[in-house]
Amino acid sequence: MSDLSGRTTIVVGASRGLGRGIATAFAEAGAPVVAVARTAAALAELATTTTTTVGTIQPEVADAGDATVAADLLDRYEPEVVILVAGAGPHMRPLHQQTWETFSVNWHTDVRIAFHWLREALLAPLRPGTRVVVVSSGAAINRNGSPLSGGYAGAKATQRFITGYARDESRRAGLDITVTAVMPTMTPYGDVGRRGIRAYAGRSGQSDEEYLKELGDLLTPEIAGSALVDLVRADPATTAPEYLLTAAGLQNLP
Repeated sequence: MSDLSGRTTIVVGASRGLGRGIATAFAEAGAPVVAVARTAAALAELATTTTTTVGTIQPEVADAGDATVAADLLDRYEPEVVILVAGAGPHMRPLHQQTWETFSVNWHTDVRIAFHWLREALLAPLRPGTRVVVVSSGAAINRNGSPLSGGYAGAKATQRFITGYARDESRRAGLDITVTAVMPTMTPYGDVGRRGIRAYAGRSGQSDEEYLKELGDLLTPEIAGSALVDLVRADPATTAPEYLLTAAGLQNLP
């Protein structure tokens, strides 16, 4: 896996933020990238502005939460790498100002996407040696959750759990599909992070800039892309089941 040329990579949620950085990094590493998102204009812009002489980016406009989409794209492209980054932006309100619909939005998007794609990867099954990475969130392992984002932290924790379930089923069936969970720290380089920073800064009486300063070094799309390329290139026998992703790259969980 150290050479990514010819290793078809599907990036779900590739049109913006960390997903865009990851798609770009894999293309620059030589992989043919299938970039999946719902926004045609953003995907077209990604495909035309990413300059690389080694890899390519093929846009696929689709709703990743549709089970038929996961089955169709996995069957059509037979990828050797699948990276799931897509999810909904949570409604940033305290609990008593949420409705059930706003509270549960990430259960019906983020968890749904992970469920369908992991299920289809195991059912196909994808070829031996395939790498599947589910990008969850650092909120999944925060002891206080994320009190201003409704069910977001719980949904992200569930993504982490079902990634582990899929990893175990792959092992039990002898499929040789490596399934890894990655949990990024909060970053302003994406819609979800920007919403969170604005909400938590306001809650603490700070400006966005003051809150960001307290966060320290920030995770960027470029750092995320480089980290995931390194992860996929590494020998699966040497990789952990899950990682925290920070500005310093992938970190083992305590």
